[in-house]
Amino acid sequence: MGGLTSLGVVHTLVSLIAIVSGVVSLVQSREISATSSAGRTYLVTTLITAATGLGIFQHGGFGPPHALSIMTLLALAVGMVAAKTGAFGRASHLVQLVSFSSTILFHAIPGVTESLTRLPPGAPLLPSAEAPQFKILYTIVLVLFVVGLVLQLRRLRAAGWR
Repeated sequence: MGGLTSLGVVHTLVSLIAIVSGVVSLVQSREISATSSAGRTYLVTTLITAATGLGIFQHGGFGPPHALSIMTLLALAVGMVAAKTGAFGRASHLVQLVSFSSTILFHAIPGVTESLTRLPPGAPLLPSAEAPQFKILYTIVLVLFVVGLVLQLRRLRAAGWR
């Protein structure tokens, strides 16, 4: 698979399952929740994706993708604490929503980068992760994330959270 190591292949395949299950969870529940089947699948596969990402060093040593993996693991941990213990009181659902939703952003950044620098095989659309077009693409991804998060927060507020 396009110059990927065995770990890279597993990482990529699991991340694709995560992305699909995340979209399904968002469409079905309008949020990522540990109580839905799609949400649980997303959370587990996102955990595996982040953990396996820490072992990939295709582009040298520790770098931005590794930092995103660590941020993902932290967001998953905070979201699960909020979901399972209510440690944040009335804000627990809000903390869960923001934490789990942020992992979508953390998937999107390397997903866009790796896809555009590897596909199509032999003639990728962009030459490297440093291509100037990524600034625009990351801005678009961030705006889409913020819009999605605002919609989720509005729904949560309409349901009675204050």
